[in-house]
Amino acid sequence: MIPAIGTPVEDLDTPALIVDLDALEHNFAHIAELYSDSVCNMRQHAKNIKTPVILQKQISAGGTVGGVCAAKVSEAEVMVEGGITDILITSQVVTEDKIARVCAMSRLADVKVAVDDERNLRLLSALSERSRSDVGVVIEVNTSMNRAGIRAPERGIDLARLAAELPGITFRGVMSHQSISGDPDRETRFIEGRRWIQMCLDAKDAIEDAGFPVEIVSTGETFTIDVAPHMPEVTEVQGGTYALMGVNCAYMEDFQYAVKIISTVVSRPDDSAAIGDVGYRALAAPGGALPSVEGEDGISVDSLGPDHIALKSAGPMPLEVGDQFTLLSAQQDILVNRWDRFIAVRDRHVEAVWPILARGCHH
Repeated sequence: MIPAIGTPVEDLDTPALIVDLDALEHNFAHIAELYSDSVCNMRQHAKNIKTPVILQKQISAGGTVGGVCAAKVSEAEVMVEGGITDILITSQVVTEDKIARVCAMSRLADVKVAVDDERNLRLLSALSERSRSDVGVVIEVNTSMNRAGIRAPERGIDLARLAAELPGITFRGVMSHQSISGDPDRETRFIEGRRWIQMCLDAKDAIEDAGFPVEIVSTGETFTIDVAPHMPEVTEVQGGTYALMGVNCAYMEDFQYAVKIISTVVSRPDDSAAIGDVGYRALAAPGGALPSVEGEDGISVDSLGPDHIALKSAGPMPLEVGDQFTLLSAQQDILVNRWDRFIAVRDRHVEAVWPILARGCHH
């Protein structure tokens, strides 16, 4: 059920996915201030939010490149339809049907795709030239993920040279993505972040030394939001989690939790347990990372079923049947992909309802 504007949070039909607008705007304002005097800017990853109206709010707040990342072609299409005109697709696009869709988008927006293979470049070029479009390409550099991306700077030179020769495509730069585990302190984040990002910069330097100018260095993520501006050659950060925040990034203390799940207690099986009306069909628990209960230090999540959550308390359970409680997720892309809409809340009243238009965009 879609709630009316002005509905109190206490009257929402649960479970409900809400966005705390004050927290969201705080996070966007922090980015705008952090990057206000920097050559480095934010390129928010749309896969974490999947909602053009929220991404447009960040672009308007400042501190961004004026565009977003997208994980998939279908996700990028939703962003372009939503009026965002600067898109970087961070996955390789290799089949003819998807490349044709990228070419169609490139006539409406500045579209760039990640590449790491000569055959892919040649097919991109052939289809782009045939459709009289121009597609930007950035060379992906493998750093810590060991997935896609070139493994040596010399491969970057070869790809940049080929991209410069082929019609229908334009070489724009390099990109990489990194990860970090656990609960790192600031010193660890800076050490690890610099180490991984430098691998991307090494490829950039090699390509430029070979005579091919690099316009874009797109690297970084939430844990290096404050690391990247200290590396002057980085032009943009592919941030994700920080905007809505998740408990997996609790160490990034400058950001507030904006996305939350409201649930209702439906059963009290014993004095230290409560059962809520939300389960893993609506919640994300990647790798078994269970959500946290906000504002209830003595209550933790015991388990998740398909449609129910089991809570346990260190002492007597303070929640009664009919009480609401609030959950914070450990992860966002999976969480957001399971809902039809965000309910935007300010001062515990509904201010807007935003459809999650890129939900299910796997292709």
